Amino acid sequence: MSQKQLKEAFISNLNGTSLLEISAGLCLPPLCLLCRGLLLILYHLHHGKPVSSRRYSLLLDFLVLVSPLVFSCTVLSSVIFFIPVILAAFCAGIFSKIYSQRKREARASFGQIVGEFQEACLAPECIPAITVFRVYVNVLTAISILAVDFPQYPRRYAKAETYGTGAMDLGVGAFVFGNALVCPEVQQQAHRTQPRLSRQVFSVWPLVALGAGRLLSVKSIEYHEHTSEYGVHWNFFFTLALVRLAASLLLATFPKHRVWLVALALAVLYQLLLSTTSLKAFILHGSDGRDSRLGFLDANREGLLSFCGYLAIYLASVQVGLWLQGRRSSVRGWLQALRGLALPLVGLWVLLQLCQACGEPVSRRLANLPFCTWVLAHCLLLLALFVLADLALVFTKLLVRGSSVPCCWKVVQPPDPRGKRGMEAVPVGGQDGLSQLCLISAINKNQLLFFLLANLMTGAVNILIDTIHSKAAFTLCILHLYMFLNCLIMYILHARNVVLKFW
Repeated sequence: MSQKQLKEAFISNLNGTSLLEISAGLCLPPLCLLCRGLLLILYHLHHGKPVSSRRYSLLLDFLVLVSPLVFSCTVLSSVIFFIPVILAAFCAGIFSKIYSQRKREARASFGQIVGEFQEACLAPECIPAITVFRVYVNVLTAISILAVDFPQYPRRYAKAETYGTGAMDLGVGAFVFGNALVCPEVQQQAHRTQPRLSRQVFSVWPLVALGAGRLLSVKSIEYHEHTSEYGVHWNFFFTLALVRLAASLLLATFPKHRVWLVALALAVLYQLLLSTTSLKAFILHGSDGRDSRLGFLDANREGLLSFCGYLAIYLASVQVGLWLQGRRSSVRGWLQALRGLALPLVGLWVLLQLCQACGEPVSRRLANLPFCTWVLAHCLLLLALFVLADLALVFTKLLVRGSSVPCCWKVVQPPDPRGKRGMEAVPVGGQDGLSQLCLISAINKNQLLFFLLANLMTGAVNILIDTIHSKAAFTLCILHLYMFLNCLIMYILHARNVVLKFW
């Protein structure tokens, strides 16, 4: 077999992992975020000031936010259920140290602190959990697309061939979910303006261009590819462009506050077609039943027809984004929001179990109803965990006055009712300059560039290195170097306030 055939076989015919293992892995990013925030607060408690060195800030962010994920999906994957427990214990230890070492004059009873925490007002201009969710989806995607070509990456985490729940299968759906959370319809709703449909239609051209560029580059250098993933000519950029275009048309037609009903109807109708017609057999086995690839539709049937499932995920995620943009200015409001997330989470898990009990397992290749349900359930869970981690950091910042954590809610004082009308809320402690010392902000500012760089570096590594026969130590070095270079470029661009966006 050629090297190309070996690598294609290495990532083919896989069956995924368990829902429980996926859920355990989802706990890691929020715990890493919490750990990094607690370390910054502890540093402020000891030194009376935030970390001022950009070099040390980058190193801390990389070692705490990125490196644990590289280890957990390679050499530590066999103990994935213990890693969240260890991280949670470490965070509890740091919090205990912070609580016990506060200045005496700042001490107050625990009940007073809890009361103040619940009534604390939060900066309304952004929701940090959304930013962190999107950045971490990008980071996890960047790690996985290269790590999957190394033997240390468990095969059960890679994309399943037909049925199954691999970590990379979830990543595809999470990418759609994250894009919908910040789509123009959601952002414009926050400003009470209506986005222009023509502008929305035109805005998909970069995705089409990137899809065409990927297609040409992969075919020209005979790079290994998984044909049953999207087809012969199709790729995920084309899917994203088509989903964005169709969603804009639907959102301009139907009321946005009822778009979840459109998503549900679309997912159920598509599932009925899969179950009651020959559509499923066509997607899985081709027009002749022997995996034919004749004609454009037949050659790209997975990518073209799974579009229905991804569109349903996108529309449902737009509803989540609109709900999150509701006016909540206090910790108490966000605690109620977390309770509000519990009902759809339970409903999605029940629906997923019912689907699987009826003999319809999760399939990313089909993007069937169980896949849509699974993606939405896990994405809501991860988003809720990020909100919970943010609130825990807000509580800890109230213990150490003046401390601040980048990409975390700022505590503000509400306008004085006795003062001038229109007076704005003002921050309590902290320094806005800390936003310049944050890897999350750096990646968020150039997310598409980060993703493109990851793809280019992945291709270069696969061309230069025999990844399949690499040893563990070499694999870890390559993955850390690859991620650090990508993060460093984003960090430098962010420090210079450069945003590479040409549309």
